[in-house]
Amino acid sequence: MASLHPYTVLPYTVLLALTLVGACAQPGVKPDAAQASPAAAGVETTETDETLAANLPVQPLTPDLLFRFLVAEVAGQRGAIGIAQSTYLDLARQTQDPRVARRAAEVSMFARNQAGALEATRLWAGTEPASTRAQQTLAALLLAEGKLDEAEPLLKKLLQQNPANGFLHLGALMGKVRDAQATLGMVERLAADHPTLPEARFAVAQAAAGADRMETAIAALQQADTLRPGWEPAALLRAQLLTKTSRTDALSFMRDFLARYPDAREVRLGYARTLVADSQFVEARNEFNRLVVAFPRNAEISMAAGLLALQLGDSAAARGLLTQTLDYTPNDPDTVHYYLGQIDEQSKQTDAAIAHYTQVTAGNYLLPARARQAGLLARAGKLDEARALLDATVGENDAQKVRLIQMQAELLRDGKQVPEAYATLTEGLKRYPDSSELLYDRAMVAERLDKLDVLETDLRRVIVLRPDDAQAYNALGYTLADRTDRLAEAMVLLDKALSLSPEDPFILDSVGWAQYRSGNLARAQEMLERAYKVRPDPEIAAHLGEVLWARGQRDEAGNLWQTSLQTHPQNEVLLETLRRLKP
Repeated sequence: MASLHPYTVLPYTVLLALTLVGACAQPGVKPDAAQASPAAAGVETTETDETLAANLPVQPLTPDLLFRFLVAEVAGQRGAIGIAQSTYLDLARQTQDPRVARRAAEVSMFARNQAGALEATRLWAGTEPASTRAQQTLAALLLAEGKLDEAEPLLKKLLQQNPANGFLHLGALMGKVRDAQATLGMVERLAADHPTLPEARFAVAQAAAGADRMETAIAALQQADTLRPGWEPAALLRAQLLTKTSRTDALSFMRDFLARYPDAREVRLGYARTLVADSQFVEARNEFNRLVVAFPRNAEISMAAGLLALQLGDSAAARGLLTQTLDYTPNDPDTVHYYLGQIDEQSKQTDAAIAHYTQVTAGNYLLPARARQAGLLARAGKLDEARALLDATVGENDAQKVRLIQMQAELLRDGKQVPEAYATLTEGLKRYPDSSELLYDRAMVAERLDKLDVLETDLRRVIVLRPDDAQAYNALGYTLADRTDRLAEAMVLLDKALSLSPEDPFILDSVGWAQYRSGNLARAQEMLERAYKVRPDPEIAAHLGEVLWARGQRDEAGNLWQTSLQTHPQNEVLLETLRRLKP
């Protein structure tokens, strides 16, 4: 389906032609033209085509003009935007008709031809001087071109019509000007005509912030607060500026503001979000709970409150808030269903969890939801159904399609169908031969099938594709140390992995194991103890215990293994170590 643009409706040409004919016969007839670009300074206008039509030129519609109108419109519909733009601009020059000039400006802006848009808008504004819309558009284009001296008098005139609204929207236009200091000077001059208007101080603050003049910005916002105490837009901007240098100062400011104006809901929302960003989850939850009452039936707020409750381990409150969110028609129901599925999964309510995961149909949580849903089915003995679910899931891009292949292989591997997992990854690599994710996963499966040649080839390819991937170096180095006599080569790989990620407990474990295999028991114990302190993983416990056993510290080794078995009674590496050393 074609996108909407100035050429959506071909009859526009006919309508324009008819209005030109009508202008010859009936000067007061209503012209029909497409809408112009958004207002330059946010100034609302009450002008109508009827109020402007009396000044329209009498324009005879000659066969040549009609032909050129048709050429421009047909060219635009067929994608020849350059031809359409240049033809309309020529017509605007020839006719000096504001309707044609406006159309030329629209087409030029659609074609991203700034020079053409500016010329056409000058014609439009010049031939229709009473049109606020034309003046607004011209001011916006002048600002975009950095022509501040020419834009300033236009803005000054426009701001006289609706200064409050105009100053509030001025910041959006100022962001397009490269010379931030000149912009600040212009806004200060414009604001000087409105000394008691808080919106003018607000615009100065925005411009000052853009020019990195934070003291000026804060001072302007303080003036705005004096002029209109408790005005939330100024408070929110001040908090935003404070956050750039000190989140603590921003929180302190918002806390004081809320003490004076407890009903300032937008500031409270900003305060709650800043607390989340500062990891102050308990206080943030309290604020969101207040906002749930202040903003009844607000899906965004009830969802945030629910997620915070989940973060703090209050599953019951999280379930209630997220369930309410679904009743409020949220913009992103997929995310809500995903987290409700997680809550039900944690509560061992498998059917309810699957029902929520099924409701996730798009977005960032589609694949995670399908992975969890498939995992639940597989653990329930429905591996074929789980695989069918993943087969029916369509990835939106190559990254998602690769992830789906990985998920299929994970199901098979966890289901002890290792050869099938290997085959699935191999088939996937035919479609995505340079996928480092699939190569790494196949290497791990290949190790379980004693295909060490495949493991080495795949991991070396991963290292080429991702030279800073510490885990690829680690996996290859550990395998060489554990399964071969190539210990010197293994240590080179592991040293590289350690340099890339010096505190990774699994890399420390691999280095310690390689040292043990090389006979360096003291060094091995040092590295393994570091690894276990960071992460008391059962496999690290197995390795450290074996080193302690080899060094004669058998009571310490036994105690370590026993402690690890209490939390990981089914770990294969730990059990194999015990069978081998303590039969």
